[in-house]
Amino acid sequence: MNNISLLGRNLYDLDDYTPEEIINILEVSKVMKEINSREYKKLPTLKGKTICTLFVENSTRTRMSFELAANRLSADVVTFEATTSSLQKGESLQDTVTTLNAMGIDLYIIRHSSAGSPQIVNKYTGKPVMNAGDGRHAHPTQALLDMYSIYERLGSLNGLKIAIIGDIVNSRVVRSNLIGMKKLGAEVTICGPRTLVPNHMDTVYGCKVTYDLKTALKNADVVMGLRMQLERQTEGLFPSLEEYTKHYVLSKQTIKWAKKDALVMHPGPMNRGVEILPELADSSQSIILDQVSNGVAVRMALLFSILGGRF
Repeated sequence: MNNISLLGRNLYDLDDYTPEEIINILEVSKVMKEINSREYKKLPTLKGKTICTLFVENSTRTRMSFELAANRLSADVVTFEATTSSLQKGESLQDTVTTLNAMGIDLYIIRHSSAGSPQIVNKYTGKPVMNAGDGRHAHPTQALLDMYSIYERLGSLNGLKIAIIGDIVNSRVVRSNLIGMKKLGAEVTICGPRTLVPNHMDTVYGCKVTYDLKTALKNADVVMGLRMQLERQTEGLFPSLEEYTKHYVLSKQTIKWAKKDALVMHPGPMNRGVEILPELADSSQSIILDQVSNGVAVRMALLFSILGGRF
């Protein structure tokens, strides 16, 4: 690990982090994963620190892995339940976080349907904030665990060809991944129906864009499927799930267009039979469960680094 300090930093998205800082997070994640493999997994390194998980939008994997990561570092975790909070009575996010801050929170982890909500929390608390997903904007910790999963298997992202397939327009995961993967030297191609791929992605993010699955998968080292976000599909951007699956499903047949041993990924939760078939999701090429387990290690690494943990 390099002598790089992330003490007190916010994590809004990966555009604020240098390639060296990202690599350092991946290297610390490797140490945290080794700790997780031990019989006794808990470290006292963040004892006395209090972390608030402020999830105003639903989550299972992200929230649970953050809370597990904090517990394994011996931090105290305050769980904010939006459905039973004063937000339901009309209280503003500003008033909510200033109230929480008066209780002595050291770091906030927020998921919210509005882009920019992590910056609001930092503005009114002055404490480090980690973005666990803000609207369609960003999901940097998911991107970091995706990159770590590749880094762990292949040793580097530099020069890799990575294909990301699916609902690009609604995905906050893909935006953070495009930023981070490009910083680490990967060549990324995004693919999906024209109506689900925003304009100018190539010029904004430096990626390749295609609407043809075979073209996207050609010679790919890594293939990532994205969840069709049915809860956000209010504009009729594609005719039917059957039509989408016909042209874009990842299967044992379509993965043959990628490299022979291409890694198969998915940020979850999966719509099995829609964007990916079980035969591929559960195959030896799939590292989807690795992504889930790596999420704990990566989030441990971030909490450890930002709150100034010591081994």
